[in-house]
Amino acid sequence: MTSISTHVLDTTRGCPAGGIPVTLEFQISDQEWNQLGKGTTDRDGRIRSFNSKQELRQGIYRLTFDVTSYQQGFYPRIVVVFHVENPAEHYHVPVLLSQFGYTTYRGS
Repeated sequence: MTSISTHVLDTTRGCPAGGIPVTLEFQISDQEWNQLGKGTTDRDGRIRSFNSKQELRQGIYRLTFDVTSYQQGFYPRIVVVFHVENPAEHYHVPVLLSQFGYTTYRGS
């Protein structure tokens, strides 16, 4: 089971961003990705688990946030690509969202 979670906060409104569909993928090659799971942020803006039956492994992962489901803005999708170095650790990838920008970081 993967140990990747995410959280989206709307910095314009000062509240969690619920209802955003998010896809989790693992990079197979330069041009190929394997979808591991999907989810939608809850009322607290969180996806605690993507319910993937695959074990987390070292490599490159991608989270794609369908922002247009939540708001119209400059960025219709946010794509966050990150590297999992130690599969035994939990990886939390929050996004701070506004209509004309976003920030992401590795959380805890």
